[in-house]
Amino acid sequence: MATPGTSTGTGSWLRRLHTPLPDAPQLICFPHAGGAASAFIALARALAPEIEVLAVQYPGRQDRRLEPAATRLGPVAEAVAAELRLQAGRPYALFGHSMGALVAYETARLLGPGQDQHRHQGPARLFVSGRGAPSLGPGRADRVSNDAELIARIRLLGGTSGAVFDDPELLEMVLPALRADYRALSGYHWSAQPQLHCPLTALVGDADPVVPVEEAGAWRGLTTGPTELEVFPGGHFYLDTAADQLAKVIRTALQSA
Repeated sequence: MATPGTSTGTGSWLRRLHTPLPDAPQLICFPHAGGAASAFIALARALAPEIEVLAVQYPGRQDRRLEPAATRLGPVAEAVAAELRLQAGRPYALFGHSMGALVAYETARLLGPGQDQHRHQGPARLFVSGRGAPSLGPGRADRVSNDAELIARIRLLGGTSGAVFDDPELLEMVLPALRADYRALSGYHWSAQPQLHCPLTALVGDADPVVPVEEAGAWRGLTTGPTELEVFPGGHFYLDTAADQLAKVIRTALQSA
């Protein structure tokens, strides 16, 4: 397995998390706010070696920690789409969790039929996890007014070890990326166009404190393709404890595609 945060021939935005079988379909994973490529190690192990997992590394963290963190989601989607156009023409799908679901969605729209002149086929499927449909308006946890509120929000979601927020040095390391990501979230505005056409699977934990199941189900109205809704036991970060169950859903969906 490649060391998380290192590039293995995939360019500046993508990190390969394991060694796949030759010609394996690709799953491109987009992390949550404050997250990094390493967030998908458990999922990559569960999918190996039949599906190649590539994780997006946002600037401002891990091996890109010296780069300014992005404060808008649109340019991130555009950069990832540009890099995906350079990949070999294997079937691929996009998976985004929480904030990453929005970036994956916008990336899928950029690569879809009628929008992309470089790649005739867009993603085989879009997986959107831990996020309500953007057509419903801003997420209930997207806006914070200060660092104290930001830290309380992350504690509520359970995405980062509490020890990080109790250590001033660690906190100083993670706060810049978190601030930038939440600025990007608060500045995101959904538009109905361009229309998404690929199959879509929405995924959510049944005890998610900020994403009710019905809000995750509203993604069904955002594509002309077939849709599915999968509900897992757990909270906002259900995928940390249900990697094998999640991998089974992904395999089944990609096989049908």
